[in-house]
Amino acid sequence: YYTKFNNLTGFQAGTYKLSPSMTLDGISKKLQGGNGLSVADVKLTIPEGFTIEQIADKLADKTKLDKKDFLALMKDDQFFQEMQAKYPKLLESAASATDVRYRLEGYLFPATYDYLNKMTLKDLVAQMIAKTDSVMQNYYDTIAAKNMTVQQVLTLASLVEKEGVNDVDRKNIAQVFYNRLAQNMPLQSDISVLYALNETKETVTIKDTQTDSPYNLYLNTGYGPGPFNNPGEKAIQAVLNPIQNDYLYFVADVKTGQVYFAKTLEEHNALVEKYVNQ
Repeated sequence: YYTKFNNLTGFQAGTYKLSPSMTLDGISKKLQGGNGLSVADVKLTIPEGFTIEQIADKLADKTKLDKKDFLALMKDDQFFQEMQAKYPKLLESAASATDVRYRLEGYLFPATYDYLNKMTLKDLVAQMIAKTDSVMQNYYDTIAAKNMTVQQVLTLASLVEKEGVNDVDRKNIAQVFYNRLAQNMPLQSDISVLYALNETKETVTIKDTQTDSPYNLYLNTGYGPGPFNNPGEKAIQAVLNPIQNDYLYFVADVKTGQVYFAKTLEEHNALVEKYVNQ
């Protein structure tokens, strides 16, 4: 209405930093002046389930940012504390976690970001954390009602993200994890072993499952130190709204990806023999 009433034209395309305290006249003049930032130099897409290490490789490939600098920032306590002060609900439980590899693992939301060549590394990472907080705003009350922490939810979501390929499977798998936690059984997720090994491969061996790491959820009960990757919103929703079941095991057909669930170890072993070993 303001631009129509005043017949304002000549706005210049770009990305602008504006303040809520600015007047409409001030905003208009800034947009007409064309002194905003340049249009994004890179559309940076972070897929669901990417780890910190994978994000580091993507940044090095697509931007002018250095992988070593990014990984160093992920271990920078001062930067983490700055982000925690800005997003206390999001990062409170991450701050108290122990034995974590990267304290911000799980908190860099998978999305497409506008990257500008003049943007600093901290600016980009802060943008990712802000996106995570904006998504999690919808779930903080639910998490509190379930007597869980954000760290726990994102940890389970990071496993569900990799273990399931559709919403129904994710929700059933989430409940399997809850069932195991309730019985103090280790979650025994191969995703945790791969993270402990810091490797990406198709097959996890029995030797791999004996890897000495707090992230190895074959050897350790509970959630482990924290998230194993950066999960998307559907995985988070699955953890907060699982499908009720009494399964304790699941396995995916190596050819089709279809997931099969079992209540007993005997049933599970039969499914493994049928859909994996053969």
